[in-house]
Amino acid sequence: MPKTTPKTTTSPAAPFTDATLRTAQELVVDSYGSVWTGPSGEESSGEAVARHLDATVTLLDKDGWSRVHTYNRDRDQSSEANPADDESMTVKQMVRALLRFIHEDIDLDPRRTLDTALRHVGENGVDGDTDTDRVAGYVLDRLIQAHTGSPSARATAWSERQHRTHADITALLHAGARFARTYGPALAPGRAA
Repeated sequence: MPKTTPKTTTSPAAPFTDATLRTAQELVVDSYGSVWTGPSGEESSGEAVARHLDATVTLLDKDGWSRVHTYNRDRDQSSEANPADDESMTVKQMVRALLRFIHEDIDLDPRRTLDTALRHVGENGVDGDTDTDRVAGYVLDRLIQAHTGSPSARATAWSERQHRTHADITALLHAGARFARTYGPALAPGRAA
């Protein structure tokens, strides 16, 4: 019986080669609609998208990366009384109890997923906006499609696989920035990024 080598997953730091970027560009050309146009209907320059992706790397390096985001409670709540059922509480007391719960009882993990980091950079407005957030997502999707060979692959789902690492995500983001600078539209004269 012949030996077969098991297919390995792509890690550490998934290799996004120039050939992968060229294949992604072919996918962009074949895409229905412009990958470089965001929800506003306006085109984002390659440099603007690259700046958004670079800022996302910086944010993930600062706050940390998490494969998935969950809100955890750190103790068993089954025996505690529910303040919402206490009719003797004033509205002010209920609001305080709610704020105390949010502040103390929920484990707020500062780490971010790929999706939440991209969105945060867009919402922050310094290195991107909601258009560059969406366009960056389109670019990363095409890179993952080129990387995996699957036309239905999406960057967010790829980033959430159990074996994925922070290095894999930053490699994807760096490749996305490289792709945007190489293949993205130039900034039109007299237009903001």
